[in-house]
Amino acid sequence: MRPVPIVPFLLAAAVAGCAQRATPAAVDPAAAYDIVVRGGTVYDGSGGAGVAADVGIRGDSIAAVGDLGSVRGRREIDARGLAVAPGFVNMLSWANVALLHDGRSQGDIRQGVTLEVFGEGSSMGPLTDSMRAEMIEEQNDIRYEVPWTTLGGYLEHLERRGVSPNVASFIGATTVRIHEIGYADRAPTPAELDRMRALVRQAMREGALGVGSSLIYAPANFAKTDELVALAQAAGEHGGMYISHIRDEGGRLLEAVDELITIARAAGVPAEIYHLKASGRANWGKLDAVIRKVDSARNAGLRITADMYTYPASSTGLDAAMPTWVQEGGHKAWVARLRDPAIRARVVAEMRGGTTGWDNAFANAGGPEGVLLVSFRQDSLRPLIGKTLAEVARMRGTSAEETAIDLVIQDDSRVGCVYFTMSEENVRRAAALPWVSFGSDGGSYSAEGVFLRSGTHPRAYGNFARLLGRYVRDERVVPLGEAIRRLTSLPATNLGIRRRGFLRPGYHADVVVFDPATITDHATFERPHQYATGVRDVLVNGVPVLRDGEHTGAMPGRVVRGPGWTGNAAAR
Repeated sequence: MRPVPIVPFLLAAAVAGCAQRATPAAVDPAAAYDIVVRGGTVYDGSGGAGVAADVGIRGDSIAAVGDLGSVRGRREIDARGLAVAPGFVNMLSWANVALLHDGRSQGDIRQGVTLEVFGEGSSMGPLTDSMRAEMIEEQNDIRYEVPWTTLGGYLEHLERRGVSPNVASFIGATTVRIHEIGYADRAPTPAELDRMRALVRQAMREGALGVGSSLIYAPANFAKTDELVALAQAAGEHGGMYISHIRDEGGRLLEAVDELITIARAAGVPAEIYHLKASGRANWGKLDAVIRKVDSARNAGLRITADMYTYPASSTGLDAAMPTWVQEGGHKAWVARLRDPAIRARVVAEMRGGTTGWDNAFANAGGPEGVLLVSFRQDSLRPLIGKTLAEVARMRGTSAEETAIDLVIQDDSRVGCVYFTMSEENVRRAAALPWVSFGSDGGSYSAEGVFLRSGTHPRAYGNFARLLGRYVRDERVVPLGEAIRRLTSLPATNLGIRRRGFLRPGYHADVVVFDPATITDHATFERPHQYATGVRDVLVNGVPVLRDGEHTGAMPGRVVRGPGWTGNAAAR
């Protein structure tokens, strides 16, 4: 990286809350920069090797990168012996609710994440009155008001409340479907589809990044390819992309990838595969064919990418272990059907593999021993957290399938689970791909308070540190500079967001200072609520949110808007 010439400037306004370790020039009123990150090895996000350089920050932006010599900052961060990188992008975050309770985002901030991207299939808007009531009714340990109706309104509400990371979102294809159709298994009428497309366009004007789908779940699974093409086209009119939890990650994995590529081609938009994987032992060998399909599409000019988490286990609910037809009509209808003996018998048969046509997470996990229970709504069931479905079935003296059905009814929820479905070899294979970025597919929690009432997948605390520690440093699957590119500039470029993803003058000062030699994830499936270590300092929009490995309490996060944002009063 060529150092940028340095031009001294007059004193800029100090950034609130950005006190750093004291240095002789820490309060120099004639300093040229608000903050200087001094003497680190800078990885600017372009993918190359790091270079020794300083980073000068003025206000919320990077002002200079290079040898600053004797030019001082009002505050200085000594980064000698450490890596300095752009803030990391969590391409698939479920922190959308957790941040309403605790805006510090400690699980991710302590790994260097400065941008949380929401919207895997469902989004926090747009909402009808009934959707808003349902959102309030289904709240669990975290209780929150819902004063917004639009996606843009939610994001701005979050910013006003105060959050440490930046936030962004796709509009959920499932959300707009429920908005106009409800939970019915049918195609939209032409008028309904027109209104769904209008909702996508409005969300794009509000700053959505594109449209996201999650096609193994009901009612998302009821959408046919032409419906998804129509929504993706509407997003593409405003520069947005299509991103998808594809229709099948197991037995029909290759057909599902083909569908995503078809949607991208027909809609004329970039497309991304959420959490790239081959689920189920019988399907592990299909990953190479998936890679060939994506490479072929990319060589033909389509912008196809993927993201992943760095674990061989997924996490979702027991709904993923049951066929989608039984879930038509929404949660209450699903629970009511499960009480019917004839329907229960049919569901049990399909869970055991009696029929095909849906992505059976129960089968992909190899049965109940591969299903770990991690969260419940009812206090009476919380002692089961940390047990496998097989263990609970033995305790109750019922079959695993009947036990899963009973737990959904008793908890009146989808019941949070971890499914052990993937191979470690495939995780390494995917982590080495140049078009793959990273997303936790989890929340961002504090290891305290209400968050400890439930278990979670360790990816919520360790996904990014695990990449940099295990797969970069220890196993050398990918070089450090390349890993940083795929944590920063690759997702930022794919998303079409401005002034983020690189350490360059004029870019927002989202900066991570970490030790490549010690960065480590500590969360496990048995003890998931453990912070990663090795990230020492994190700045968001020029404000320190992590200092010497401890959270400062600062909440400088902003809404990051996509390329279609109009910025006018109507969009706000």
